[in-house]
Amino acid sequence: QVQLEESGGGLVQAGGSLRLSCAASGSILRIVVMQWFRQAPGKQRELVAGITSGGSTHYGDSVKGRFTISRDNGKNTVYLQMNSLKPEETAVYYCYAQDSSIYWGQGTQVTVSS
Repeated sequence: QVQLEESGGGLVQAGGSLRLSCAASGSILRIVVMQWFRQAPGKQRELVAGITSGGSTHYGDSVKGRFTISRDNGKNTVYLQMNSLKPEETAVYYCYAQDSSIYWGQGTQVTVSS
């Protein structure tokens, strides 16, 4: 089992920045990928960014060049640095981890005001 705890959400003005954190605990050695998703009211959950156990990263098209995913293996934590935020990116942001199972965090609210 893997437990995920997100933090770092909040209210920011358009054009501002936030950094989200996802701390993993439990049986973390077999995690192959960790990702961030987001879900706005009335919309489907969408992939924002991901990082594999080998360090490869991938991003949703809408965030490329503005968001950066990284990890600190010593802290078992994945980060999502979000710059130049837009009001339409207001959503609950979820951390995701996968080994032979899929795990989700509880989500953290990000609100971008115009």
